[in-house]
Amino acid sequence: MSADAAPPLALTQGDPAGIGPDIALMTWAARRALGLAPFLYIGDPAVLALRARQLEIDVAIRESTPQTAADQFGSSLPVLPIPCGIDVVSGEPHAETAQATIGAIETAVSLCLRGEVRAVVTNPIAKSVLYQAGFGFPGHTEFLADLAQRHTGTKCRPVMMLAGPTLRAVPVTIHIPLSAVPQALTRALIVETCEIIHADLKNRFSIASPRLAVAGLNPHAGEGGALGREDDEIIHPAVMALRERGIDAFGPLPADTMFHDDARRRYDVAVCMYHDQALIPAKALGFDDSVNVTLGLPFVRTSPDHGTAFGIAGTGVAKPDSLVAALRMADEISRMHQETH
Repeated sequence: MSADAAPPLALTQGDPAGIGPDIALMTWAARRALGLAPFLYIGDPAVLALRARQLEIDVAIRESTPQTAADQFGSSLPVLPIPCGIDVVSGEPHAETAQATIGAIETAVSLCLRGEVRAVVTNPIAKSVLYQAGFGFPGHTEFLADLAQRHTGTKCRPVMMLAGPTLRAVPVTIHIPLSAVPQALTRALIVETCEIIHADLKNRFSIASPRLAVAGLNPHAGEGGALGREDDEIIHPAVMALRERGIDAFGPLPADTMFHDDARRRYDVAVCMYHDQALIPAKALGFDDSVNVTLGLPFVRTSPDHGTAFGIAGTGVAKPDSLVAALRMADEISRMHQETH
């Protein structure tokens, strides 16, 4: 890496049997046309080489480090090798690859916190595969938070935000049954989530005064208690507490009128009460180019907003659009973060 060059981004392989290697190769092949910042792929170079042959992508794959990746990126795909330990077949996930998948994430976070890469971009993982190998976290996000705490000694609470061209949306509760949402929602949880959103939109997205539109839980935001008490007893007091702290939050709003064009112009982020309330509009408005951004971490992390898609791995059908958007966003956020610190 030349003396004045910025560190590269780190891109993890995700599940090697999924489309992570496919979209990484496609993205690298289009790097010049897209004007992408250099990234260092962390994963198994043998998987990449096999997948490149399947997809008929002409690529030189070169073992690399964070210090050499930027200089190599123009002519070859730089890879920090983490072997999977078995021969990987496209579309056929295997628990024996789990340690390499986990190792790629651990390595990327470590490099980022040491300043050797600027941000972490993660390809999709299959939690069921990792669970078979004893993975003890509900998902990617919780694992990243644990790694951050291990490295820094400070506990953090990650917040998932889906960011697309026309909508940013955050679910306050995520991977829990819908029946458990009313019990999980508390004033404190809503306030803490919104404080993290507010801080990161200011510090990482350069939005001076973020506007937070807070959705109600029940139809019509409870209809004055006729359709549920949570909106009046939990969400409204949380919004009032946020306003008292100087945060421009408003609601609870009926979720069925929050996402049309005029409504979206009135806020910078939609704060939703459960998973599908946030992800359905986010994916409907930007399925191919929305990005999963984790707020609340001491490093920048983005990810494509899709899964491993084992059924199309190695076929050439996968679209790299969301990965491209994730790399662009990681580049932009990390540069802004560097300029303000």
